[in-house]
Amino acid sequence: MPQLIHEDISYGIIGGCMRVHTFLGHGFLEIVYKDAMQIEFAESEIDFTREKEFDINYKGIILPHKFYADFFVMGSVIVEAKATKDGISNDFIAQTLYYMKVSGCSLGLIVNFGKSNLEFKRLVL
Repeated sequence: MPQLIHEDISYGIIGGCMRVHTFLGHGFLEIVYKDAMQIEFAESEIDFTREKEFDINYKGIILPHKFYADFFVMGSVIVEAKATKDGISNDFIAQTLYYMKVSGCSLGLIVNFGKSNLEFKRLVL
């Protein structure tokens, strides 16, 4: 069986998100889950930056507008949090893949707290 990229990091992230979902359930706004994720990551000693700013390079020119990843974990993983009853959409996947490309990260995680069970998707470039 092939080795998962950043396996330990992704298990730590998903584990923290599961604890958040178990405690809070579904139904809150996305920002509430991000606040709780920040606490879980800190308590688990997961190195992260919240709302990490990334430049967008267009033909060698840095655009004035930036993008902000919900969480930039261990310098190698983009984590996007959602709270939608409709699940992880193709638009969310495309957005996260774009963020991964701009940031140079090879792993992205989309976590959706909006359903009765935590939903997540691993994306690899």
